[in-house]
Amino acid sequence: MQSSFRGAGAIAAAVALLIVVGGSWFGYRELSGNRCTGEVKLAVAAPAEVAPAVRATADSWRNDGSCVAVDVTEVNPVDMTAAVAAEHGVGLAGVGGASGTTVIPDVWIADSSTWLARLRQAAPGFTPSDSGSIARSPVVAAMPEPIAERLGWPNKKVGWADLLQQVNSDATVRTGIVEPTRDSAGLSGLLSLAQAASANGQEARVAALRSLATGRSALRDDLLAKFPQSADAAALAQGLSIAPLSEKDVIAFNARKPPVPLAAIYVEPTPVPLDYPFAVMPGIDPAKAEAAAGLHRVLNTGGFRDQLGARGLRAPDGTWGDGFTAPTGAPSPAGVPPTATANPGGAAAAGIDANALESTLAGWTTVTAPGRLLAVFDVSGSMLEPVPDAGNATRMEVTKQAAERGLALFDDSWALGVWIFSTELNGARDWRELAPIAPLSSNRQRALGQLRQVQPKRNGDTGLFDTILAGYRTVQDGWQAGRTNSLVMFTDGKNDDDNGISEATLLSQLQGLVDPKRPVQVIVLGIGDGVDKGELERITKVTGGGVFVTKSPTNIPEIFLKAVALRPAAR
Repeated sequence: MQSSFRGAGAIAAAVALLIVVGGSWFGYRELSGNRCTGEVKLAVAAPAEVAPAVRATADSWRNDGSCVAVDVTEVNPVDMTAAVAAEHGVGLAGVGGASGTTVIPDVWIADSSTWLARLRQAAPGFTPSDSGSIARSPVVAAMPEPIAERLGWPNKKVGWADLLQQVNSDATVRTGIVEPTRDSAGLSGLLSLAQAASANGQEARVAALRSLATGRSALRDDLLAKFPQSADAAALAQGLSIAPLSEKDVIAFNARKPPVPLAAIYVEPTPVPLDYPFAVMPGIDPAKAEAAAGLHRVLNTGGFRDQLGARGLRAPDGTWGDGFTAPTGAPSPAGVPPTATANPGGAAAAGIDANALESTLAGWTTVTAPGRLLAVFDVSGSMLEPVPDAGNATRMEVTKQAAERGLALFDDSWALGVWIFSTELNGARDWRELAPIAPLSSNRQRALGQLRQVQPKRNGDTGLFDTILAGYRTVQDGWQAGRTNSLVMFTDGKNDDDNGISEATLLSQLQGLVDPKRPVQVIVLGIGDGVDKGELERITKVTGGGVFVTKSPTNIPEIFLKAVALRPAAR
């Protein structure tokens, strides 16, 4: 009898230990019933499109007897990313500073694992757990249906290379994107398009990024407003033609019965989807961690899948629940219609390369960052030489044409100035200002007009060193934060000014001027066989920048794009 009693005591002790140490949410309910003797409060942050579904499912879970009070707050992923980054003392390109009002939750449901990958890359101390996917929305190329039909939609499969060719060959195709440093669908589309463009070289990649940038929007609603508002030819020609968006964005847009519905083009290779990772934040106590695990289990049920379906979202396995309105041509990644059983949950998007993310975003920032540039053109006598592969137009004529095309790459946020140089163009000076550095919004026509009138100085020599020093000082004196500040020299010769400074003097003075807090990039585009590349590289080694040499000025557009790609991100 005594031994039996001892056995019962041992069992009771084991149960008590399990309740206290195990941290199970069952420990907050009496074993004899469903009444809670304690309550766990769990703070969850989620994007607006999924937060109501999480909240409704959590409320049902609580009503069914759980002892977890889930507080779901709608938070834009970029705001939460900024807050987490600030907590770890790091910054992410394009994200900006934390607002100070965003509170770090116990569980963060971002719209994409790319946010977690970027944070882990910048802050190794950021180590959330779980991160399994709770929902999914493919990233598509959204196009007005009449334009999509020209590509063979919905019957023809379309690749990113097909879209890129369409953008490059048809001037009426207007591209757009939500700023990819702050929008997951924009980033996913950027990754895919940049990869497709890279197959044709760096210049094609830069051109694709520049094309996207001309139609970028800070907010998704602003981008959606750029799509055609009527089906007539003029509206289609003037409106937005294509933009990377999520499937749910297209569903929501079309649900409003717009005059021109959007087609969702499921482009191949498949872009990184929005995968809604369930990230349990580091450092929360064991009781909350177990409550979070319980919530995640509930979010893998059929009821939650139906909540998602009603909001245009798929389950993590790619199937969908009741209420989901699939766009025309929408695939089921599972290969079959959705099943009646609850989905088993899923892993977040696999294979995200944080280095590739940061490299692509750095390229985007480099190409699209507002710039402040002084363009300086050689007008020495050698620029009168004919170019056989350009119909014997002079080097100067071909260079001006190329520069004018290059100028079209810059939007009105840029500031540009134009100088010319040879020897003794302005008294003893080797350079002359044609247009001061000023915003293109007000300076474009003046700069273009002055550029078109440039004529070489017959018998003029190349006062390169004096001009570089003066140009560097001018750019640095007006240096502006938040922009790339660059000096771009177009020249077909080496320094041959007997009355100017020496190379040693130039390098010494540049070393004294270089200021890491006010960096100025020097880019030299050399034309023909008369350029001394070594001489120029010794200069850019001091200042930062690069030297690009081509035998024919007909290649200037190509090397100019290389130079643009080389520009550092704005500081």
